[in-house]
Amino acid sequence: MNEVKLTELLKQFFLEDIGDRDITSETIFSATDTGSAMFVAKEDGIIAGVCVIEIGYKLLHEAITCELYKQDGERVKKGETIAVVSGPIVPILSGERVILNVLQRMSGIATLTNEAVRALNSDHTRICDTRKTTPGLRMLEKYAVTCGGGYNHRFGLYDGVMIKDNHIAFCGSIAKAVERVRSKLGHMVKIEVETETKQQVIEAVEAGADVIMFDNRTPDEIREFVQLVPSSIVTEVSGGITLENISNYRDTGVDYISLGMLTHSAKALDISLNVQ
Repeated sequence: MNEVKLTELLKQFFLEDIGDRDITSETIFSATDTGSAMFVAKEDGIIAGVCVIEIGYKLLHEAITCELYKQDGERVKKGETIAVVSGPIVPILSGERVILNVLQRMSGIATLTNEAVRALNSDHTRICDTRKTTPGLRMLEKYAVTCGGGYNHRFGLYDGVMIKDNHIAFCGSIAKAVERVRSKLGHMVKIEVETETKQQVIEAVEAGADVIMFDNRTPDEIREFVQLVPSSIVTEVSGGITLENISNYRDTGVDYISLGMLTHSAKALDISLNVQ
């Protein structure tokens, strides 16, 4: 994860929450009062975002030290200590809410991703995310997916072509859309095409797509469609897949399953900051 970008994000988050001062902490404690507090898991899960604790508190006060007991991607059990911070009490308390919010959000995504990976239980098919992320938090949320054992799809509209149903409808056909992209972009940019029917899959193959997505298709349909796609073309499936039914897609032969729920429906992992 890019530390420079993370630092800038945390500055914005602190500005939103703290403003120009923490009137509660500053009126109870003096600048010289010191103490320690522990980040403790209140439920089992996968940790993501421990660097938020380190970087966040260094932004608030350089004298705060952080001792990590868990690393990103590690499993944590209820009651286990994730990290201990020590130093001036005022900034420790002032940064508590922002740091917990981010850490809990990222760990919740990592935990849900790990659950999806384990439910699929495939040696071939990979779980990946989508662009259905919280505005402003995409870098953090996509990093959290990797901590849970998943993979990243494109980060934005700028780093990969994805020709969807509305592009095809406006353009007239998959072949025309792919041709227009090929004529204007270099060979380093991958082209993905979203398909819903057998005919569209065939058209996408003939057009020379690099990645073909099967949208809202049943496991049986996917098994049929995969047979139409050369091994040189990456396949992906998306739509209507849940933790309850994902195992049905285990043996379809598809390369990737993209899940919007990893980032738009993840429950925050319950973590608290307890004074030692």
